[in-house]
Formats: sequence, C-alpha cells, structure tokens
Amino acid sequence: MRKALFLLTLATSFSVFCFSQTKRAREWGITIGVMRPGPLNAITDVPGVLVGHTTMIRGDSVRTGVTSIIPHAGNMFQQKVPAGIFVGNGFGKLAGSTQVAELGTLETPIILTNTLNVPTGMEAVIEYTLKQRGNEQVQSVNAVVGETNDGRLNDIRGRHVRKEDVLLAIERSRPGRVEEGSVGAGTGTVCFGFKGGIGTASRSLPPSLGGYTVGVLVQSNFGGVLTIDGVPVGEELNRYYLQDQLQAKEDGSCMIIVATDAPLDSRNLTRLAKRAFMGLARTGGIAHHGSGDYVIAFSTDSTVRVAHQPVQRVQTMGFLNDDALSPLFLAAIEATEEAIVNSLCMSVDMTGHRGAKVQALPIQTVMQILGTYKRNTK
Repeated sequence: MRKALFLLTLATSFSVFCFSQTKRAREWGITIGVMRPGPLNAITDVPGVLVGHTTMIRGDSVRTGVTSIIPHAGNMFQQKVPAGIFVGNGFGKLAGSTQVAELGTLETPIILTNTLNVPTGMEAVIEYTLKQRGNEQVQSVNAVVGETNDGRLNDIRGRHVRKEDVLLAIERSRPGRVEEGSVGAGTGTVCFGFKGGIGTASRSLPPSLGGYTVGVLVQSNFGGVLTIDGVPVGEELNRYYLQDQLQAKEDGSCMIIVATDAPLDSRNLTRLAKRAFMGLARTGGIAHHGSGDYVIAFSTDSTVRVAHQPVQRVQTMGFLNDDALSPLFLAAIEATEEAIVNSLCMSVDMTGHRGAKVQALPIQTVMQILGTYKRNTK
C-alpha cells in the first residue's frame, strides 16, 4: 500500500512539475495560422468530448501510459458516432480501424498507449463496454486502440500497462482543460529528436461559416525536420533527419484524433482526417518508412449519431454540404500543427530505460530563432 501511494505521489508530482515548468505555444507568443482557437484551445472545446490520462513513471525504466478520448458521455455502443480514418503511413497498430472504415461509425472510446500494450487496451475497452448498462446482450465490440512506440525511454518489452490502467484513464476522462506534454500515452515519446508527448489545440469557425469547432489531440512520436510557424527550427538547431548521413534513426509514429461538432458523415470525416495530416507535414514530419501515422476523425453532433438498434428502417439525417467543408479543412490543418508544437512545448527533459536521455525542446533558443526569422522577413 505504501509503495502504491509513493508511486502515485511520484506520478502526481511529476505532472505538477511539468505544468509548473512549461508553457503552451501561444503563451510563448507562437501564433500558428489565421483562425481563432476555441476557449481552451483544446479538443475538449468540441462539445461532449472527454479526455483522460494514466501516467506511469516508475523506477528508472517505466515511462509510458494511456490516454482516453471519448466522443460523448453516454453509451457509445448504443449511440455510435460517425467517424473516418486516414492512414498516412501504415507501419503501426490501429486496432479496430477496418470496422470504422467499413461501417463509418465509432462505438467505443479511443485509447492511445504504447505498441506492445494495444491488446491490453482492447481487453479493457471490451470490458468497459460490456459492463455498461444497456449492453447486457452485446456479443461483439469494436475496440479502437492506437499506439506509438515509446521503447527508447520505456521498457516496452515489460508491457507494464495493465487493464486497470486503461480503465482508470477512461474513468478519469473529463471535459475542460487537457493535460499535455509527458503525460498519458505521451509519457515516453520522442518527437523530432526532442521530448514529445500529448498536445492539443482547436479552431472555431465564425458564425457566418456555421460556428463549428474542430479540436485535435496528438500523441507525437515521429521525426523529420522540425518547422514551427514556417521557420526551419530543426535546421537552425542542427537537429534533423538525414543529419550526418543517416547516423541518427528518426523513425516513429503519430496518432492524431480530430473531433468536430459539425454534422459530417464518414466520407467527409475521412476527408477531414486527410487534411489533419497536412498539419503534421507543416511541422516537418515526413511519415518515415517505420512510422505509423494515423488520423481518426469523428463528429459529436447528436443529430447524426447512429443507434445500435434503430427504431425505423430508414434513418433521415442532415449533413453539411460539401461546399461548406473548406473552412473545416483549414481548421484541422492549423489545429494539428499547433497541437504537435504544444506537445513539444509542454514536455520536459526525461531519462528512462537503460539510461536513455531525451531533452525537451530548448524553447528559449527556439524563440530567439523565431524572432530572428520574423525580423528578417519584415
């Protein structure tokens, strides 16, 4: 019991430390894009979306965790949400993706964790769903679980995430402010050679364009040539892919979750997911051969939910016209770009498995670089 309390205190203290020592991109004066963010500049600006984390920092080798994203607080299996998936590079494990692509709906929370704990995530989501009131007769559950490989900092072969850790992340899922940086599924990740993690951002459309919100959450764990707000930061820091004739291995992965309250069907949510990948490209990511880069997009609009047991044979829904999608596309691009930058800004130096050390983005130096470029372009 004392050991458990100590570990909980350690994880909590680390979380508080992260927040006391870090600031988001906009707090540093980095303003990405032209659209206005939502009140929290987070995926939870989309009504109904809940996010929760379980952060696991134990001893000198466990640096991993779980992040849960839930589209609405009701019974998702009984009231499914329309969803779409885009695969940027498929060297990854996104469990449940084929059914989402085939049927166009999402029926469980989305779980993010590390590569070798995807089966654990599935087991927990299945248990969570079967135990929900109203699901007593359910015999098939499509658990959606994504991952990135945190094996550089985490003892990934130890498969330390347990079913209880996943269920705890689901239980902790809440609206409001989202914890970012080295937390949850981003605890042990690396991005552009620096400490990656969880990042989030949002964009709000003006009333004249429908007033819809697009929110994004990322689990950043990939490489390339870091670019921030159009500035080649990676080059200036002399830290980038192909540096020193391929001596540095920069493969990795990125999970991107896109939420919107716009009434979109699966086809247009897939198109929205494709645009989110353009946001990743704007940060300098190149979808390496060894990278698993996936985007899941869903709509929280209650009028387009799909009942598991429909009352009528024909379901009539109203979806946004194709001609009205372009502002949402831009919102997804900008929010994804900023979410990735936030994941870097909110992370801290970390030492992990076998003494591996990953430094956080040197933000003070980055701000000097950004300032120099902005002055030179005026």
